[in-house]
Amino acid sequence: MLERRLRLLFGFSEPVDRGTYFRVGLGLTMLKYAIDAALVASVAGILWTPFNYLTPFWTMRQAVLADAPSWLLPLMVVIAVPFLWIGVSMSMRRAVDAGLPPSIALLFFLPALNIALMLFLCLPPSKQYAPGTFDAERIAQSKERFRSAMLGVAASIGIGLLSVLVGVYLKRQYSTGFFLGVPFTIGYISSYIYNQDADRSTRESVSVALAGVTIAAGAMVVFALEGVLCMGMAMPLAWAIAWPGAILGQAMARKGAMPTRLGIVLLMPLYLGFEPRAVAPSHEVTTVLEINAPPEVVWRHVVSFPDLAPPTERLFRAGVAAPMRARIDGHGVGAIRYCDFTTGSFVEPITAWGENQLLAFDITAQAPPMNELSPYPDIHPPHLDGYFRATHGEFRLTPLPGGRTRLEGRTTYVVDMFPQAYWTMPARAIVSAIHTRVLYHIQTLAEEEEHR
Repeated sequence: MLERRLRLLFGFSEPVDRGTYFRVGLGLTMLKYAIDAALVASVAGILWTPFNYLTPFWTMRQAVLADAPSWLLPLMVVIAVPFLWIGVSMSMRRAVDAGLPPSIALLFFLPALNIALMLFLCLPPSKQYAPGTFDAERIAQSKERFRSAMLGVAASIGIGLLSVLVGVYLKRQYSTGFFLGVPFTIGYISSYIYNQDADRSTRESVSVALAGVTIAAGAMVVFALEGVLCMGMAMPLAWAIAWPGAILGQAMARKGAMPTRLGIVLLMPLYLGFEPRAVAPSHEVTTVLEINAPPEVVWRHVVSFPDLAPPTERLFRAGVAAPMRARIDGHGVGAIRYCDFTTGSFVEPITAWGENQLLAFDITAQAPPMNELSPYPDIHPPHLDGYFRATHGEFRLTPLPGGRTRLEGRTTYVVDMFPQAYWTMPARAIVSAIHTRVLYHIQTLAEEEEHR
């Protein structure tokens, strides 16, 4: 009896008629609400209303739980995972029972639409097909295809979460193995599982692999392990690497290789646990601007400058730290310059002071490079702590004919994330955008002063 109930809830073979779907769905909804309400009341002393439970908006949940412990929302997400699996599994079988395509169950992942889906699936009666007919065979094949795809996605989520916990939170490194090995492994295992019971097309296999990588990335955001910006920058690389993994997984499934799934799921996280740390090289960005003012005027606005206007550039509005002002404590070598960003201040001891010619400084402390986007408040993934850091900066002033000045801004920085060829591209774009914002502000101030 217990085994049949477990197959009904978590499996893919037990049929689900509309009466069973309604009773189990209503019961699990009430159980999930009772668990959430009891947890919120006991931990935060807050009444968790049915509206709070059903609302699809994370911001509204955050507002209600603003004073609750930071771990409460992630814990509620963890508790929701088995309910999510049951909902998708039973919705898929209810759709098959009603003669609908099983892929409609994917709507269960979407807030608000999942409620509408459950209500809709309670309506149509079971549809009977004569054994051996085209429709019966088509529905059976579609059901088996979706079951294999869901198992592949589940393995992908497991690989992704284990890998980020071991590689990033335990080893504290964003390695080549993490950004290349994990997507390849997800593509491989999801495609292998998808093709294990039947030989399916390459297009479908690749689609399942890409879906697995995307859902695994979404799981990292949902479990507050990473933010939306970092995942968004990583996804083009992950999709490109998952593609050949899917092709290889399909080929291995056709040959009947790799009989066990557990080994490959654990292999990549274990490798990340022992992967050696690589030394990150330094990089440099130089930006040049010509200003219609002499060096002695420009110099005053290089050493320190007042507030810039709020940033309008898309990059900064997305959360990347934007420079706001510069101030200095002291004069000459040994003085401390502070460059204030939207995320905090950079501390810059002066190492070279050539009046009207050169200002050089080291960067001994800096604010986070961005404010990560997340459904949770105050998320602080490890990549915000020193994996992208500026180490040295310079302003060089060269006099030009006609009382003009060539202003050169130079920043040396380190990106402790691999592969370097990929991550230095967004890092260079960020540093260039900061240079442009600061240099144009200096230009405006100097030219206005010279005009007066």
